[in-house]
Amino acid sequence: MSVFTAHTAETAPAAARRAIEGVQGRFGWLPTPVALMADSPQLLTGFLTASTGFEQTDLAPLDREVVILTVSTSHECHFCVALHTGKLTGLGATPELITALRAGSVLPDPRLEALRRFTLAVLDHRGAVPDDEMDDFLAAGYQPRHALDVVLGIGAYTMSTFANRLTRAPLDAPLAVHAWTPAA
Repeated sequence: MSVFTAHTAETAPAAARRAIEGVQGRFGWLPTPVALMADSPQLLTGFLTASTGFEQTDLAPLDREVVILTVSTSHECHFCVALHTGKLTGLGATPELITALRAGSVLPDPRLEALRRFTLAVLDHRGAVPDDEMDDFLAAGYQPRHALDVVLGIGAYTMSTFANRLTRAPLDAPLAVHAWTPAA
């Protein structure tokens, strides 16, 4: 039995209602993780603010989704993987790229693979990325500011993936087509 409440705009704490309405308007439905995060308006606002900031970075939309899927698979968040698989599909990502990201394997595009490896290095080394891994990232055409943008993406989606796992957020029906489970 879950101790968390999936709120609606009517049942959420007052400080979360506007955020819930905004997300619901953007999606056309209320994702259950947002409904669950609403129990902590500060967490919900923090995540939405950080993810909006990440969307405003100089990283291209496809690059951002590579960061998000890398974090989501690393943290084994079935909801985030499904949602962002849909976003990748909408961006026109190849099935090969999507499959590799979901499997956590080498990406077919060398530049995106350098981004994936860098994201994993930031996670694995808790930010203290070895010089050779930073050099590989920069050699792939990324700039130093992009390294910091990756940190922002990791922060935003660590909040989300941890909250989703903590609350055991179920997969919403609109995402069932992109359902994912971690490899055994």
